[in-house]
Amino acid sequence: MESKRQQKVGRQIQKDLGEIFQKDAQHLTNGSFVTITAVRVTPDLSIARAYLSFLPDNKKTILLDTIKENTKFFRQKLAERVRHQLRIVPHLQFYIDDTAEYAAKMDLLFSDIVIPPLQPDEEEETH
Repeated sequence: MESKRQQKVGRQIQKDLGEIFQKDAQHLTNGSFVTITAVRVTPDLSIARAYLSFLPDNKKTILLDTIKENTKFFRQKLAERVRHQLRIVPHLQFYIDDTAEYAAKMDLLFSDIVIPPLQPDEEEETH
């Protein structure tokens, strides 16, 4: 369970990283659309884990590797934005957010289930 402070810092980092990806990091994403779906911050606010979603997602592992290689660039850009709000700029860790894929997989599994219609019991009909 995250504290209110962790949630607040996480939302701010998510907003700022989104703007950084849109404005400052287009050369790193090669025209792909990157969405920061969530940011989780450790209790001491020293590490921020950012979960990313990519469109198109056919080259997401390559993009994630490029982003991880340029973590220092993202941390510097983030520091420029949050320097008056946070005492320490957290270290950034990037992960692929696969919740959409997981949800699609679960939908596919549930769509294959056949549930027969409910048959009234013979005992209930006689009463």
